[in-house]
Amino acid sequence: MIPFGPMSRYELVMNQQKTLIVTTGGTIEKTYDESDGSLSNRETVIKNTILERLRLPNNRIDVKSIMAKDSLDMDKQDRVIIRQALSKFSEYKNPIVVLHGTDTMQQTIEVCCEQKWEVPIIFTGAMRPLGFVNSDAIQNVTEALMATSLVEPGVYLSFHGKLFPGPSVRKNKQSLTFESF
Repeated sequence: MIPFGPMSRYELVMNQQKTLIVTTGGTIEKTYDESDGSLSNRETVIKNTILERLRLPNNRIDVKSIMAKDSLDMDKQDRVIIRQALSKFSEYKNPIVVLHGTDTMQQTIEVCCEQKWEVPIIFTGAMRPLGFVNSDAIQNVTEALMATSLVEPGVYLSFHGKLFPGPSVRKNKQSLTFESF
């Protein structure tokens, strides 16, 4: 039976989809330092920028930062750390969105695909930093959040309106997006 009238606060909270956003750094989270003109990963900007702009009344989004690295600076050990953190977070049985640099996202997805998952894990990033007017960050994060409720457990990449199952995905530097291979 569908309840008539407004839901109680308890019912609203109980009906929310819980999603974890895990940040690792990358272009999506680069910030501009006015003092020296540099772009770098200092701290996560997702809470202050994207989540304040999105209207997600039926979602409870938590954000955890694993690291703040440009993906070009990541090594195999960093990718293992990411997989281990995702494994621990997945114990709560909620979908996970991973913000990651685009240059080596493929390698991290490959490492994560070495494990079987009981929740959807959706990787995404951006070609331009979140703070830039023409950034694709909000679009990609929004699409990744939506994808968490549409797919079976496993590792995926959501980017520019497309969803790819891992690990057979790579960055196409000519078209500045991702593709299957």
